[in-house]
Amino acid sequence: MKPGAIVLLNFNGEKVLPDFLPSVLQGSSLPIYVIDNGSADGSLDYLQAYERKGSLSVLPLAGNFGFAEGYNRGLAQLKGRYRFFILLNTDVRVTPGWDQQLLAFLEQQGSAAFAVQPKILDAKRPEYFEYAGAAGGFLDQYGFPFCRGRILMDCEQDTGQYTDSLTVDWCSGACMAVAAEHFFSLGGFDADYFAHMEEIDLCWRARNLGLQLWCLPAVAVYHQGGATLAVAHPKKTFLNIRNSLLMLMDRSPLASRKRLWRARQLFDLLASGHFLFQGKWAHVQAVRAGRKAARELLKKRAEAPQHLRGPISQRQPVLRSVILARYLKGRRRYQAL
Repeated sequence: MKPGAIVLLNFNGEKVLPDFLPSVLQGSSLPIYVIDNGSADGSLDYLQAYERKGSLSVLPLAGNFGFAEGYNRGLAQLKGRYRFFILLNTDVRVTPGWDQQLLAFLEQQGSAAFAVQPKILDAKRPEYFEYAGAAGGFLDQYGFPFCRGRILMDCEQDTGQYTDSLTVDWCSGACMAVAAEHFFSLGGFDADYFAHMEEIDLCWRARNLGLQLWCLPAVAVYHQGGATLAVAHPKKTFLNIRNSLLMLMDRSPLASRKRLWRARQLFDLLASGHFLFQGKWAHVQAVRAGRKAARELLKKRAEAPQHLRGPISQRQPVLRSVILARYLKGRRRYQAL
């Protein structure tokens, strides 16, 4: 079995691929695969031109299956061939040797290591951390994600304040190396998520089985973000609300589910009020639709088994609420929590 492969997932990436793919081709030494999620623009032709040169391999899918199932189907074609996969967004610029450093770190951690992410900086503002992962992801007691270097929408400037490697609650789907054996034994990503927060759900399942997740800030990549779905798009709000509730109900201990659902109802009401104040009616509707969709999916899905449930966070102490810390106490930096 070969050591590892870099696997990107493309969907209509014609606008971002020319700016980011060359750095991956130049700065990497592992084989590169690109899963194409039924793109309808010119990006598949662009990728196939590189394939003819032998620079990468394209794994075309018959339609757009989203991030979760798109990766599941693409990685299934590579099962048994590689010990590790590095999952990489198409709008990420890498640095030389990044791939070998991530794999070497995972190997050093032994069989209990599931995933590692690098430090993720903003491709548009390279001196700042980027929203999707920053220097390692965590969850507060209500399941809201935050990062070293990013509190809600506030991204810190990288001044060297987070240089130590540490275990985290979740690794970013923008760039994460995973142990293939564990990925497949966990069943991969949950296809019901389609996109957004599926990596956090996967990482929570891994933690509940005693596996470790890491951030390695010695390796840096640069992520643009919003290449497939803009941050301000109501669909993103819908997916984040729905998927966050799915994850919370499926992964948290059974005894705390009702309490967490009621608490999240209050937070979602506050979010709706915030959007209404801003005149963003489409986002108000997205919050409502997200909660409704979560309830409907939870009714249809089989109840998650007990062994895949466990503590929301391995961080000690567990943060009570990142929203209250930010808006009531004015804490915009991870070190102030």
